[in-house]
Amino acid sequence: MHVLHFITRLILGGAQENTLLTCEGQHAAGDRVTLVTGPGLGREGSLMERAEAAGFEVIELPGLVRNLRPWADAAAMRRFAGLVGELRPDLVHTHSGKAGVLGRAGAEKAGVPAIHTVHGPSFHRFQNPVSRAAFRAAERWAGPKTAHFISVADAMTDQYVAAGIAPRERFTTIRSGMHVEPFLHPPRPRETVRGELGFAPTDVVAAKVARLSDLKGQRFLVDAAALLKDRAPHLRYLLIGDGPLREGLERRIAAAGLTDRFVFTGLVPTDRIPELLHASDLVVHASLREGLPRVLPQGLIAGKPVVAFDADGAKEVCLTGETGFLIPPRDVPALAEALAALAADPALRERLGAEGRRRFTDPFRHTTMVRQIRALSADVVAGRRGAAVGTGEPPAANPLPN
Repeated sequence: MHVLHFITRLILGGAQENTLLTCEGQHAAGDRVTLVTGPGLGREGSLMERAEAAGFEVIELPGLVRNLRPWADAAAMRRFAGLVGELRPDLVHTHSGKAGVLGRAGAEKAGVPAIHTVHGPSFHRFQNPVSRAAFRAAERWAGPKTAHFISVADAMTDQYVAAGIAPRERFTTIRSGMHVEPFLHPPRPRETVRGELGFAPTDVVAAKVARLSDLKGQRFLVDAAALLKDRAPHLRYLLIGDGPLREGLERRIAAAGLTDRFVFTGLVPTDRIPELLHASDLVVHASLREGLPRVLPQGLIAGKPVVAFDADGAKEVCLTGETGFLIPPRDVPALAEALAALAADPALRERLGAEGRRRFTDPFRHTTMVRQIRALSADVVAGRRGAAVGTGEPPAANPLPN
């Protein structure tokens, strides 16, 4: 089977890591794989070197960028359709918002079936109304051109069905897989990494892994830290990643008198994430929009409790009182209470982290994801359409401990 994957940018990010792991897994299983992507630009880093070393075909599509550029986007769609017509793959598998719409249109023009993975919704409540309507209309336009959808979380299916993009039977939930072994067994001792970061043995470290951008919500963590400045003086914060808001965040932290509480790592290779999470005591992800953020299962597999805003698929792994605490979006006092509860109770951190590791290690193995995607891809190529496979409703949330 020849599968052509199409993604807007191959930067350091969850959707990109998912896509690359899928390509690597299909290639290792004997499929012919072609990965088409736009140029990687900006401060987010790039996975292009890893992709080019993986042994499958990688093609860069000039002129494809993240922001909307109607004339350039139309040209990119024509180039992609021509590429599909030239390569004649059995299946096109699209990822991300822009490549998802353009790629499915190009696949239809070339007469090739398409699967689309919903890593995160391209339309969401934090967009301005015009942008949200435009992205939703684009997804509705691309919906009939899609043989089947893969959702990384049941929440993605619910949102797309509610928006009228496609019926539920054309969606399958497949968790975004990863190499779990480094999260189970970190490559370097925890004490060594903590010492390099400047943390004392008595510090309780809350890690956040995300691009430093508005929707990722680092500002809410800073505001919660300000509320806890005197109440939890041993609580420290590790911000892993880079992005356009770094300077502004540093000013916000300094204005709150918290400079000594925060450590910025900047951009780090993905293979450092496991040791950084093991060096921490809990994981916080105050993001306003996600599919299912990979750092939540990563933290849980590493044995750390998680705190997250109730955005999209977070509730499917962040289970209040069982694996962490799920907080209403933008609720800084509730975020501070959850952090304080975990900072004060090592036994609670141990119990929640152990349950998360037990529950979510196997579902998030990359081999599980690749096996499921290959089976679904074979069904689509053969003209079969399976029923939706959901993971079910998460358990009811319990209140924060006193």
